[in-house]
Amino acid sequence: QQVTNLPAVKALPKGIALKLAGDAEANEELGTSFMLAMVAGIGAIYIVLVLLFHNFTQPLTILSALPLSIGGAFGALFITQFSISMPAMIGLIMLMGIVTKNSILLVDYAIIAYHGGMSRIDAILDACHKRSRPILMTTIAMVAGMLPNALGFGADPSFRAPMSVVVIGGLITSTFLSLLVIPVVYIMMDDAQNWLKKKLKRQ
Repeated sequence: QQVTNLPAVKALPKGIALKLAGDAEANEELGTSFMLAMVAGIGAIYIVLVLLFHNFTQPLTILSALPLSIGGAFGALFITQFSISMPAMIGLIMLMGIVTKNSILLVDYAIIAYHGGMSRIDAILDACHKRSRPILMTTIAMVAGMLPNALGFGADPSFRAPMSVVVIGGLITSTFLSLLVIPVVYIMMDDAQNWLKKKLKRQ
């Protein structure tokens, strides 16, 4: 940004343009590739969830856990003063799979309990109560496993530490927020689905 704000760069002669090279060029390519990988990954997860639940709306409930982890991941990078590098982006992709799995545990149990005769509120409360333990166990196990790398122990800490920091930060925030946000999104999606069914029946 400082270079592009220079008067000489702003008043370049005709036929001369500013071109990124070296690290700047590599970072731009990395960012583009990462965004494509994220979009493709989320799309693949959504398709699998639609096939699994035979439903187009509740998979969106499960995917709503992903933004809950992003704040924790970038917050952890900010606190530890790591930059957004390739290892950090790999950590984000890993985090996406773990967070989705935790959300599936919660939503799947709520759907089974709801179809088993429970009221919707009781089903989601029972799911939060009974599925919080395996979700917490997964989070604790992952954080404990990633902590040595995040602290710089082991081989090549400069590569592994940002990846571990991203996973730890994202898991901590998503674990606690998902138990609050996912039930609300589940009820909203169920209401939207019921409203849509009534609309289609009237037509």
